[in-house]
Amino acid sequence: MENKTEVTRFVLLGLSSAPELQGLLCIMFTVIYLVTLVGNLGMIILILLDSRLHTPMYFFLSNLSLVDFGYSSAVTPKAMAGLLIGDKFISYNACAAQMFFFVAFATVENYLLASMAYDRYAAVCRPLHYTTTMTTSVCAHLAIGSYICGLLNACFHVGDIFSLTFCKSNTVHHFFCDVPAVLALSCSEKHISEVVLVFLSSFNVSFALLVILISYLFIFVNILKMHSAQGHQKALSTCASHLTTVSIFYGTVIFMYVQPSSSHSMDTDKVASVFYAVVIPMLNPVVYSLRNKEVKSAFKKVVEKTDISIGLGF
Repeated sequence: MENKTEVTRFVLLGLSSAPELQGLLCIMFTVIYLVTLVGNLGMIILILLDSRLHTPMYFFLSNLSLVDFGYSSAVTPKAMAGLLIGDKFISYNACAAQMFFFVAFATVENYLLASMAYDRYAAVCRPLHYTTTMTTSVCAHLAIGSYICGLLNACFHVGDIFSLTFCKSNTVHHFFCDVPAVLALSCSEKHISEVVLVFLSSFNVSFALLVILISYLFIFVNILKMHSAQGHQKALSTCASHLTTVSIFYGTVIFMYVQPSSSHSMDTDKVASVFYAVVIPMLNPVVYSLRNKEVKSAFKKVVEKTDISIGLGF
């Protein structure tokens, strides 16, 4: 009879075992995480403080910033602890929790990006009906629906994977408890779990991408019908930041999840994971702030108010 020892904790191998790289990686992760915190929380505060940004587009952007802050915080602090003090252990329950929050927030982002594409379609193609199309109720329902889909998807994945038996090894070839990396450790029959992972990931990505592609198809057709160069430029600038975010996010998600686990290379996956789990949450507020005049204007207004308040204090 095969001896099976129940796993009570996992070991996260991290990005590299080379001692000379630990300090450099720790500094890199720390800087990126600090920029992520400042950028995303700053974006949320900026949108709350400036009444000019109380529009559907910025409502979704504030939720996107909250989600980026959430799934970066689910992953990065533990990775930093592993690099800084060598704490590579994570308990069974903590691993399940980390996976849950990461999958939930990533799925919410997936559907928020689709909602933002619909919002851009309404703004460009139906400008006269925009306020009646994107009402407070519609925006709230789209956001709540995104969070519900995220929670359901996370519950399904975590429930399915952690119902399996882990008896081969407790060493996760990753810097966090990602779905494919933990699934690879199971000694149970996991073909069904692999099929479920690919199916759910494909469905979530395909549905959101379909909404995005249809929205932008209508947008580009509408742009081609415009006769003024100024109209072209205004419509394209309205969508540029969102298109950049969509391209970065879906490129890495498709690479990671819409393929069988047998075709995964753990080293390649770890590099890709750094990009979508650590770098993308930092890039989103940068992309929206650099390419958006309203955000720049709101930021300058807040800075000016702060300078005046400091001046009055003295």
